Amino acid sequence: MNQEEQVQVLGLWGSPFSKRVEMVLKLKGIPYEYIEEDVYVQKSPMLLKLNPIHKKVPVLVHQGKSIAESLVIVEYIEDTWKTSYPLLPHDPYERSMARFWAKYVDDKVMLTLWKACWGPESEREKMVEEAYDGLKYLEEDLGDKQFFGGETIGFVDIAADFIAYWFGIAQEASGVMIMTAERFPKLQRWSQNFVRNNIIKEVLPPKEKLMALFKAQFGNNASNEA
Repeated sequence: MNQEEQVQVLGLWGSPFSKRVEMVLKLKGIPYEYIEEDVYVQKSPMLLKLNPIHKKVPVLVHQGKSIAESLVIVEYIEDTWKTSYPLLPHDPYERSMARFWAKYVDDKVMLTLWKACWGPESEREKMVEEAYDGLKYLEEDLGDKQFFGGETIGFVDIAADFIAYWFGIAQEASGVMIMTAERFPKLQRWSQNFVRNNIIKEVLPPKEKLMALFKAQFGNNASNEA
């Protein structure tokens, strides 16, 4: 890969948003340089220059140009490296449905799950019920497929990486159990398939380190990630 083709990722080790980008690059076999950004301590001049609007990670740098927001980055990678490991279906309707469910995960499900575990006690019961509802629709859409993308990991699976790995650790750390095998057997099966994938495993942060982070930041809902 020549200088112009070099790919850099500014990320945070425990961020499911940053890991989305790394997962896709590794699935497609694209070499990249990873730059750790400890956004909780101090945002670097490089990050502020490359993402001056949101000042968050992840940021992808390719051919000297920066792209922000994790799902935007994933689509950029998909559009740029089309021939290796396609993430989105070829059919226009199926592509639109994949984008719909990915946006549903980001806009509806993830924040609700987080608040169900770490939100104020006064809102916890309501958030748990909303979390059940949010996961129910994903369970139905998944059906008997191995992955949301079918036989292989696709766009929606990458978008739902938090549910597959991070949320199980968050449940354990908080003591709030929502996505159980009894209530959501299909999502549980999917999450196991996802985290056992050899390429995905390379990218996932250590459970013990993530558990310590969740407990240290108990009740802190501030986000420094895209």
